[in-house]
Amino acid sequence: MWRGLGPLGRDPGSGGYRRYAWTGADQECREWFRAQAETRGLVHETDRNGNQWAWLGDPLAGDAVVTGSHLDSVPDGGAFDGPLGVVSSFAALDELRRRGAEFDKPFAIVNFGDEEGARFGLACVGSRLAAGRLSVEDAHRLRDVDGVSLPQAMEAAGHDPGAIGPDPERLARIGAFVELHVEQGRALDLSGHPVGVASAIWPHGRWRFDFRGEANHAGTTRLADRRDPMLTYAETVLAARREAELAGGLATFGKIAVEPNGVNAIPSLVRGWLDSRAPDQATLDAVVSGVERAAREYAERAGIDIDVVRESFTPVVDFQHALRDEIRRVLEERGCGGADGDGRTVPLLGTGAGHDAGILSASLPTAMLFVRNPTGISHSPAEHAAEDDCVAGVRALADVLEGLACS
Repeated sequence: MWRGLGPLGRDPGSGGYRRYAWTGADQECREWFRAQAETRGLVHETDRNGNQWAWLGDPLAGDAVVTGSHLDSVPDGGAFDGPLGVVSSFAALDELRRRGAEFDKPFAIVNFGDEEGARFGLACVGSRLAAGRLSVEDAHRLRDVDGVSLPQAMEAAGHDPGAIGPDPERLARIGAFVELHVEQGRALDLSGHPVGVASAIWPHGRWRFDFRGEANHAGTTRLADRRDPMLTYAETVLAARREAELAGGLATFGKIAVEPNGVNAIPSLVRGWLDSRAPDQATLDAVVSGVERAAREYAERAGIDIDVVRESFTPVVDFQHALRDEIRRVLEERGCGGADGDGRTVPLLGTGAGHDAGILSASLPTAMLFVRNPTGISHSPAEHAAEDDCVAGVRALADVLEGLACS
């Protein structure tokens, strides 16, 4: 499966992946998913919001057990974030069939669309729409950097944008969703555990900062006469690092747009996107309010106009304790816990990364498994998980699914 999926959407220059929603690379990944489903005799369907499902058993029966993740990527992302969960889901089904397990509940593998938000700037679009966490009106307003709207992109890819919207009937038929994911940190590497269970997802969001100054000639305008928004933006970037360190959270300006974007032109507009996350809501509020306060102070002194818009926000997700504890019990009984699988306690890990499981947690019981990442690097071509750990993840997922869906 890795050999078949690996080349899709990979940039030969960077070695990273550019699998953006509703593009050719995304379509290739969708075709790969469909082929994997059909090879296993699963019934494939694409729902109203563009999420793909591969069903074993009657999807209308209710109390289904679902696993999966996503196949899209951030710009120049790694091979494991998202795809590891989808590949492992198919591999876990293969393992259960090898064991002779009999499913007594409907079972499905899912590929959620546009999880990373790389094209339209909003993460988890497919699951947000399904769960009613993104309105149809707001979805229709989403646009990429070229001005292409989400409906236009969906229509160009052959999907009906007029059908998108909440899907409560579908979600009501799911009894549990378990998402396997490569760990985006080094907690498992430091503890020596190949697999862990998620305890919670930190609250997180994205804020757009618009700094407006005055365009002018870079070679003829005195420094004292400039209204340069780039300077205010740069000071704000440094303030974000300072506020995050003081409060104990995370803050990152990772995306920027400049107008008129000329080498010899003072910008008229600098637009930067802040990503901030924290262990709790109070800490997140402290970080973001501190960054905004500093930005406004810098802007006032420099004669720069500023607007701050919250583009997305996800509150803390505390995964359902009953499902989480059941998964942990199953793994420990099967000897999947402890350093290098020695059978001791399976670790519980909090994470600052958002996931479809977090979006769906308000609608149905969800849980997550993490697979060891030796470097902790993610959203980069250097992202990696060792083959032995990936196999351990598949076996752990198979154990969990067997406990939840099989007799």
